[in-house]
Order: sequence, then structure tokens, then C-alpha cells
Amino acid sequence: MKFGVLVFPGSNCDTDCHWAVSELGQEVDYIWHHQTDFNGYDCLILPGGFSYGDFLRSGAIARFSPVMKKVKQYAQTGGLIIGICNGFQILLEAGLLPGAMKRNDSLKFICRHVNLKTENNQTSFTNKFTHGQVVSIPIAHNEGSYFADEATLKVLKENNQIIFRYCSETGNTSEKYCPNGALENIAGICNKEGNVLGMMPHPERAMSDMLGSSDGRMVFESIIAASLQGRGKRDE
Repeated sequence: MKFGVLVFPGSNCDTDCHWAVSELGQEVDYIWHHQTDFNGYDCLILPGGFSYGDFLRSGAIARFSPVMKKVKQYAQTGGLIIGICNGFQILLEAGLLPGAMKRNDSLKFICRHVNLKTENNQTSFTNKFTHGQVVSIPIAHNEGSYFADEATLKVLKENNQIIFRYCSETGNTSEKYCPNGALENIAGICNKEGNVLGMMPHPERAMSDMLGSSDGRMVFESIIAASLQGRGKRDE
């Protein structure tokens, strides 16, 4: 399959995502923020970093980049999209996912490995996981505290759109295991249709046990498997 990694001014995890996909033997290109037309991709990755220097707030300016009009069209036609960290923030700002991000409750940048509980393994991004599986994937963010109003949270739960929650090594999702104050320990969600995922942890940084974990590979392997099964096939 073929991946496209978006690059905004200030992106700094684009190379990591490009490498992660290449490591799994997949074709991958960079897609620049000013591009308004591209075709032939099976999955788009919005990487982490500090797009446009996080001016105003994370992702607030990137949502107006020329490329985002095409990204929205791509999502509407069923294309697979994963937004990681700043990419998640951009998807929220662009309205492709519900909710918003606040600053970490510590008001400090956090960079460390965390444990995640897999709440839904029936998506194009988690089909290689088992339900309830606990994985270790690093975070690196200042504004990673997910928030949504009660009505939005209710819908997320009803549609099984909460994909990952911060937890203990044994899967306990009590508040004390949340590193950033996120609502109900939410670390990743998808849209109602299931083709757009946003997650704050960085799976591209967990591709090898030499780096502390290889659990992130399962995210990309799930996407590849879903594509081979025809899931996420676009309506051109």
C-alpha cells in the first residue's frame, strides 16, 4: 500500500513516520502543506511536531493550510487518516474529530513512555491488537489533555469511538494513571465512520525494542492489514 506523510512548517516527526512505514516495507511519500491535489494514497499520516510554531494554539493555523481542504475530501470519501500528537490536534481543529485539546494539567511538557489500554480493536488502526491489551508507547506534548462536553462524550461511548486510554501496567484506567489530565484518560479516538484516528502517543517512536518498545508497530501493521482487506477503500 502507499502512505502519504503530510509536512507542515514546524512538523518534526514527519521523518520518523516516513521511516516507520518504510521499515514495514511500504511505499511512502511526503505531501507538502501547500499541495492542493494528490491521489493514489491508501493512508494519510498527520505527524507530530509544532505546526506553525503552535501559534494561537496547537493545530489552529495548520487547519487552514491549503492541503487540509484535500484532506477533508479524502476523509469524506472513506480514506484512512491517522493524526499523531500535533496531527491529532490538527484533526480536532479541522473538525474531522470531535472535542478539543487543553494544556496538560501540570502545565509542563511531558515526554515519556506511557501505558495504553486498547478499548476498541475492531478498527482499521487496531485490528492487530486484542481487546483490553495494554501497550507501551511514548508521549511528547504540552497540550495533550483531551476534552469534550458531556453530549460529545456520550456519543463517543455509544459508538465505541474511544480507542485508547491511559492506564497502569495492568490496565487500570483510574485518574492517577493519566499523565496529562485528559477526560476519562482518553488517549485516542476515531470518527463515527472509523476511517480517521487521532492519538496523542507516538507509535512511530515505538517500532523497536531497542527504543524501549515495539508496540507501535501494531498500529501501522493494522492499517496495512485493513488496506489489504479493502477497508478504508475510497469512493473516488
